[in-house]
Amino acid sequence: MLKDPIQEALNEQINAELYSEYMYLSMAAYYEEEGLPGFAAWMRAQADEEHDHAMRIYDFVLDRDGRVLLDGIEEPPTEWESPAAAFEAAYDHEVEISGMIDDLVELARAENDNATENMLQWFVAEQVEEEATAADIVDKLRYVGDDGPGLLMIDRELGQRRGDAGTDDAPSGSTPE
Repeated sequence: MLKDPIQEALNEQINAELYSEYMYLSMAAYYEEEGLPGFAAWMRAQADEEHDHAMRIYDFVLDRDGRVLLDGIEEPPTEWESPAAAFEAAYDHEVEISGMIDDLVELARAENDNATENMLQWFVAEQVEEEATAADIVDKLRYVGDDGPGLLMIDRELGQRRGDAGTDDAPSGSTPE
């Protein structure tokens, strides 16, 4: 059985992961409009992965005889000043989510909830990968700047990503293949 503070915090995280899905879908639409289908495909795969993250926590709450409470999803941004700015926003968002996961781990420890802490360790590892991947892409975008051929090369690379999130217990699907 989940203690109330844990249940409340996990429900907040479910909603944060669903917002992440929504935000990445918005970014995918932006990239489509910009004529960058590889970036769009990468963001759609990322949105799928965020949905899987939400459902992992959702199922955990139910397995622990908790109650899932869903809130409204805030409207995500729809415009960015450049393709690089959108990816920088994605990186910043991943850093924010990492902080939320860290706070959840601290809460689980404070509440002596070993099961929740154990479940969250998957997310700790996943967020390390998420941040590193986004930072790598942001670095590439900073390097090429507004250079059309460079941007198209990155677009082609990002289009190689496959949406394989949630296929096993290890963090996966965050790096372009």
